[in-house]
Amino acid sequence: MNLISSTSTFGFFTLISRILGYVRDILIAIFLGTSLFADAFFVAFRLPNTFRRLFAEGTFNAAFIPSYAGELTKNKVKADNFAKNVFNILFIILFFLVLVAEIFMPQLIFLIAPGFYKDPEKLELATYLSRITFPFLFFICLASFFGAILNSYNKFAAAAAAPIILNIILIGSLFLSRWIDISHVLTLSYAVSIAGFLQLILLLFFVRKNFLPILSIKIKIDKKVKLFFNKLLPSIFSSGVTQINILVGTIIASFQAGAVSYLYYADRVYQINLAVSGIAVGTVMLPELSKHVKNKNFEQIKNLQNRALELCLFLSVPASVALVLASKEIITSLFGYGSFDNLSVVNTATALTFFAFGVPAFATLKIFSNFFFARNDTKTPFYLSIVSVFLNIIISLSLFSKIGFIIIPIATSISSWVNVFMHYYFIKKRNLYIFDRKFIRKFPRMILSVVVMGLVLYLLLGIFSDKFNYNESWKFIYLFIIVAISLVCYFLISNFSGAFKFKDIKLK
Repeated sequence: MNLISSTSTFGFFTLISRILGYVRDILIAIFLGTSLFADAFFVAFRLPNTFRRLFAEGTFNAAFIPSYAGELTKNKVKADNFAKNVFNILFIILFFLVLVAEIFMPQLIFLIAPGFYKDPEKLELATYLSRITFPFLFFICLASFFGAILNSYNKFAAAAAAPIILNIILIGSLFLSRWIDISHVLTLSYAVSIAGFLQLILLLFFVRKNFLPILSIKIKIDKKVKLFFNKLLPSIFSSGVTQINILVGTIIASFQAGAVSYLYYADRVYQINLAVSGIAVGTVMLPELSKHVKNKNFEQIKNLQNRALELCLFLSVPASVALVLASKEIITSLFGYGSFDNLSVVNTATALTFFAFGVPAFATLKIFSNFFFARNDTKTPFYLSIVSVFLNIIISLSLFSKIGFIIIPIATSISSWVNVFMHYYFIKKRNLYIFDRKFIRKFPRMILSVVVMGLVLYLLLGIFSDKFNYNESWKFIYLFIIVAISLVCYFLISNFSGAFKFKDIKLK
């Protein structure tokens, strides 16, 4: 498997999805700003979308792929029987989960946004919208199951491209609501569930050549199925710890007006890099790493783990520096229009700055957790992630009353870095990983390239500082030019210094 090539395929479609996601969020910012309607919709969208991220962005893969890929190396018929049993159990669990959630939605809203109970109008709207969006969870989790099947065969494009549907449908719904003059938030909410259904149909179409699901109440729960479900909950928690921390932040931020929206928009910006540097690399490496671990190919294991971490840091560290330096310019260029006023720009940019410090940690966790998942160990990352979440909660609650919503991104970044160091401690303790000479040689050169890029970006931001005033019409164009120049500079310096050679793209 070509790690860079496969990551590029996955990352390309993910990048297209995230760009469309920005277009979607720009339109939502213009139409809704950080109003009561925006807060209510983001809470309604947050819960099913968090499950989408938990299941679709590597978590389900972490529990399923090592078991399924291991069976594939032995016997495809047995592998498919295992997958059919998992599918049927998953279908039943999801169906009843959605049903119960629909009935007890007010109580669920209290759990994820307790601050809304101070505002009956916002609470009622959030409950109503959440009942519309929640079926998305059912569709997207089943779609993620099919995506995991495809990934096991090293087919990454369809699963990576599926979220594009969500953004196209949501963008279309906003224009439709404006055209026929109906509620924007209501149209958006129905569009969420419709998009989930369409993604399920798309992946079912692509997976049919490798696997054909058959709904049945005759389910055989053998040792392999039990092992999978024993691994699933810990893997959801550990692989999705960043999303869980964000959800915790949303709960706490619901007590401050507009804070949910500030955090949502800031989260959207840094997620585009995380999608490529962490999720794409982690998703691509797991099936291959699982096979090497199963076959005890130690040299291939060492090489793959080093190249994955190397690629992850090569993409995430410069992004972190850029987001810290240019947070305000990015937010005003992307969202600073219409109902999204200057105060919203300042608050969202501040949140983005502190999230940015955690970007390399968010991405590295996706790689480090795979070192355990490939060896069928989901419990160790699970326990470490529990510590991280509790640390996040303690920091957030202890300082929220003093400094407000901004403690949320600070606590998320701190707890994520602590989680990275805890993962590394246990990785070294169990001799799961060792830095090879190639990594040791490249890492300082990568840091040099990042420093040069940061200086170029800082100078360009100073030169064009007057172009990013709130009322400036062409600020997005200037942002694009600055980012493009900085990126070209980074890749050229990396190539010149040997941190990353363009010819590496062809290497396995």
